[in-house]
Amino acid sequence: MGSLVSALASYLDAKAHDGRWLVRIEDVDGPRSSPQVAEHMLKALHALGMHCDETPQWQSRRTGLYEQALVQLTQAGMIYPCACTRKEIADSLANRQQHHNRHTTLAYPGTCRSGLDGKPARAWRVRVPEDAEPARVVFEDRWHGKVEQNLANEVGDFVLKRADGQWAYQLAVVVDDAAQQVTHIVRGADLLESTGRQIYLQGLLGVPTPVYLHVPVVENEAGEKLSKQTGAQALDLNQPLQMLLVAAQHLGLPLSASARTIEHFYAVATAAWAAQHGMPNATRVRSET
Repeated sequence: MGSLVSALASYLDAKAHDGRWLVRIEDVDGPRSSPQVAEHMLKALHALGMHCDETPQWQSRRTGLYEQALVQLTQAGMIYPCACTRKEIADSLANRQQHHNRHTTLAYPGTCRSGLDGKPARAWRVRVPEDAEPARVVFEDRWHGKVEQNLANEVGDFVLKRADGQWAYQLAVVVDDAAQQVTHIVRGADLLESTGRQIYLQGLLGVPTPVYLHVPVVENEAGEKLSKQTGAQALDLNQPLQMLLVAAQHLGLPLSASARTIEHFYAVATAAWAAQHGMPNATRVRSET
């Protein structure tokens, strides 16, 4: 249901503004990604009446673009190798009495900025300005309003390529959004904290910053994001209209259960979305899967 809510919001946003709805399979994390699961998700979207306007893109087939971006940033002096393990970073932060929770990225303390001291490189990081003002990212989210993040204090230098050779999500989405000319991104609020890093990378790479809208995530009774790990149930694709009505209710759309067909549902839901989230020129809206 959580994935359906995000997909529905982005779909309605595109249709409400005569835009094109793009779907991208973000399988950049190779060892944890399953082509079978991704194909099932695409079939589920189809069964729910959501048809993408262009062929879905798979990040695992676009790694050459990420390599080009890394070279560009390296030549600009913005990338450096890092030899730190996660445990070493966590221990360093603990020694500084910094606290964090599992939903917050650890602020990297800059251990390898001046060199590796003979240690082998494990990852490649992008430099974040140490001064507060250059590291401050401010943007207007269409759902949450003004959002501000200090990358130096809250994130630090962040990874673009991991020790296992896998590309980081932050770099991949920025490169792909630019390549696909994405103008608007609609996704779950669990990714709101990542947006500052993506805007920072967009500036370094000289690419446009899309307009963002982060919808509330679906939570269980304990207030945790609903996922397989927290007991989420699979969508009942035998009742697509009922699933859509539940998702619309979560998005706060004033829809009754009177819709008898999927076509009628989308007609009413699109009008309701346009009334609540009107935004001109939403030409290419992307959904994250």
